[in-house]
Amino acid sequence: MQHYLILCRSLTYAQRAQRAVERAGGSGTVVKAPQEVTGGGCTYGVRVPAGKLDIAMAAIQRAGLPTGKTYIYETDGTLREVRV
Repeated sequence: MQHYLILCRSLTYAQRAQRAVERAGGSGTVVKAPQEVTGGGCTYGVRVPAGKLDIAMAAIQRAGLPTGKTYIYETDGTLREVRV
């Protein structure tokens, strides 16, 4: 199953984003972002299933939470940035 990673400014924002997504009927998991996309910093994000990305982004925006870049997990496990 394909997943997306929505980066957040901090662990707190990632947790708030996850709750917003779940309240909207989606599903999400707070994860520490891989160093390949963070440049070595301590960044967190919300991992959501591909079929729930639209619900997740709408819920996060309605909650007024800032997000960073969004990535898709490729079948080989790498991450590729996508525009949303």
